[in-house]
Amino acid sequence: MSSTSKVLHAVTLHSPSHAFGGPVRVALNLAKGLRERGHRARLLALGEGFDPWPDSVEGVPATLFRARRILPLGFSGMTSPALLASAGRLVREADVVHVHLARDLVTLPVALAALRAGKPLVLQTHGMVDPSGKALAKVLDAVAVRRLLRRADALLYLTPHEREGLEAVVGGALPHAVRLVNGTPAQEGRPAPAGPPRILYAARLQARKRPVDFVDAAVAVLAAHPDAHFVLAGPDEGELPAVRSRITALGLSDRFTVPGALSADEVLAELRRAHVYVLPSVDEPFPMSVLEALAVGVPPAVTHSNGLAREIAGAGAGRAVEPGPAGVAEAVLALLDPAANTAASLAARELAAKSFSMDAVLDTLLDVYGGIGR
Repeated sequence: MSSTSKVLHAVTLHSPSHAFGGPVRVALNLAKGLRERGHRARLLALGEGFDPWPDSVEGVPATLFRARRILPLGFSGMTSPALLASAGRLVREADVVHVHLARDLVTLPVALAALRAGKPLVLQTHGMVDPSGKALAKVLDAVAVRRLLRRADALLYLTPHEREGLEAVVGGALPHAVRLVNGTPAQEGRPAPAGPPRILYAARLQARKRPVDFVDAAVAVLAAHPDAHFVLAGPDEGELPAVRSRITALGLSDRFTVPGALSADEVLAELRRAHVYVLPSVDEPFPMSVLEALAVGVPPAVTHSNGLAREIAGAGAGRAVEPGPAGVAEAVLALLDPAANTAASLAARELAAKSFSMDAVLDTLLDVYGGIGR
């Protein structure tokens, strides 16, 4: 791989509300890091909700095609005829095609186009391709997914559990699989927390992430800290009505702010004001929001099924608990102790710098790119 290689990062959707979440954040972080090292990285994705239409995202050149929903299947039912028609040309212009693969009508066609063109192909699945009994998943696996997983030049996974799932999908070993953790850019640490406790949730409002547990946990936290304030931010994926209903039913409207989707800069601003970050989700592979909290020095409260739980608990950088409001409240209360919060904050920044720095992630990624074709 030359020092000025063209790398195409393909991901499903980019929107002002960050509806597609972590994979876009990862793609942008990697593309920005590659560009800082002299490579010509570009983003390819569907776009939705922009006015005016962008040709770059956070300084990364971007080719965004207007999203069309052709099937009532969430992100899996979105595509763009123009993107499909252009996929062959776009991959031929690249030296490496890096696809953030999901079972959808964007990343699968781009990856298949790269195979047809004989371009070096790197797949990164972010926990989005796992064994599934759903009819659509079975069809896509038979038509494209298994072939792509087997024939890609490199397959990037986050955790041993994810690798096991990918091998289950293909029905065999994947010797070209390489572990690549998510990284987060270095951040300025938050100032020492001041004022009433401020507890933050900043993720999509979907059932698996359990935002209602965050609301329910507030009752026990407020019993000990009646002046605490809770910020529940993120794009709605079906849970906003339940969140608002629960806040109202508990009489907590004056204790909650629900601002909707936030930009990357707005999330960082909220993190710098927060005493504790909470992600109550289950089976979360490797959440970028938690990495960003660690980088800023906000101790996170996560559940044991979170892919970062072991590292967080082992480093003393936060708390890992059983799912549910009781566990979340227990973790938040522990982390609101001033001495515990200070110690966990220092450990969080150290963990982010030591284990999840962008420099280390980029070194691994460039080794993967450089090894293709040898």
